[in-house]
Amino acid sequence: MLDGEIVIESADGQQDFDALSQRIHPAASRIAQLARETPARFIAFDLLADGDDVLFERSFTERRAALELLAPGGAELTPIVYSAAEAEAWLRSAEGVIAKELAAPYRPGERTGMAKIKRVRTIDVVVAGWRPGREDGTVGSLMLGLYDGDGELQVVGHTSGFRAAERRELVGRLAPYETGERGSAEPSRWRSDKELEWIAVRPELVIEVSFDHVSGQRIRHGAKVQRWREDKPPAECRIEQLAD
Repeated sequence: MLDGEIVIESADGQQDFDALSQRIHPAASRIAQLARETPARFIAFDLLADGDDVLFERSFTERRAALELLAPGGAELTPIVYSAAEAEAWLRSAEGVIAKELAAPYRPGERTGMAKIKRVRTIDVVVAGWRPGREDGTVGSLMLGLYDGDGELQVVGHTSGFRAAERRELVGRLAPYETGERGSAEPSRWRSDKELEWIAVRPELVIEVSFDHVSGQRIRHGAKVQRWREDKPPAECRIEQLAD
């Protein structure tokens, strides 16, 4: 019994969450097609049982050693290092690292003996629009844009997590910049119709946001607003920032 994750990598070697999310599909023919076009693979990072031998109470060191013995049989394993200095390169190029206590047992559903250390970056982005919140008269999230090489503004993510008072205040702050253009994203099984609605604004507002992961030139986890940048020209918010 292995613990691990299924991944699909993009051309630049990063995990492609868009391609992976497409596998949540009811049609067997579609799944078979995607398996050919964007093959996924399973990467193991822990061994929970080997035959009748249950390893939950053993240390991570013991479980990893047993897992590595299985690797010649076809299991692909996550890379591992044993010092912070060796892991530093991952913090500069990947989403982050998982630090595990070598003596820790395996606790299902808990993060006992481990910590996720994320690579957090900040960039300046243009406010391209906003989505209404669940409560009337509030902003649910801001749409974030960056200019590409052709000078086109591309939506690269969103930011939410505002306090209740901020959600109401933002409606008035954004109103003078609204263009009158409205629309709705593609239907989603995860979000209500209201959450998919968007309202465009003129690309004149710039904010600095922090984030921890990019895939396919999109910020994959919700970014957090650090400050408004009245001093920053929107044209300087370039998509190349995502590659830094």
